[in-house]
Amino acid sequence: MILKDRFETLCLNFTEDKVLIEKFWNEIENNYSEKSRHYHNLQHLENMFEEIDVVRNQIEKFDNISFSIFYHDVIYDATSKLNEEKSADVAKERLESLGVNNNDIQQVYEQIVATKSHQKSENKDTNFLLDADLSILGKSNEAYSEYTKQIRKEYSIYPDFLYKPGRKKVLQHFLELESIYKTEFFRNKYETQARENIEFELKSL
Repeated sequence: MILKDRFETLCLNFTEDKVLIEKFWNEIENNYSEKSRHYHNLQHLENMFEEIDVVRNQIEKFDNISFSIFYHDVIYDATSKLNEEKSADVAKERLESLGVNNNDIQQVYEQIVATKSHQKSENKDTNFLLDADLSILGKSNEAYSEYTKQIRKEYSIYPDFLYKPGRKKVLQHFLELESIYKTEFFRNKYETQARENIEFELKSL
């Protein structure tokens, strides 16, 4: 499904105000289409939905996880360490306007913030979100290589002597996790390849 249609269909579960829905979609589209975004863009959202659709029958609150995908990187500044919190704040405000109930808004907020540290959650849906977000790590060598180039472009304001140690720290963090993927489905699908890709990138830094 086209992202715009998916977003509209999702929001219509909560409001009939199509002008408001259009306004919120335009915000998402504009933010994810910023020139500085080479990886954290609309394609990233499409990829996440492709991954999550496959396990839809295992997800308890699909509306919530859908909102979390749309908003998890709505604020993205390579120089900021508060992107996830700021994105979660935007999601909270927009979902309140749409009439989503407080419990679901809170879950979306927590899911978005969880994409910061990628620690295993007690909430199964959150784990599926985290795994979909990191699915690129377990893709083919070619896809992973393209991803690393895109990430480097997003951090192009930093010279190599600053970027490389930071990138190494991120990659080591993933390798030190008991498993990169929190759900059995994604672990079986991507874990082995993800570790190979990460180790290969580490050698090149």
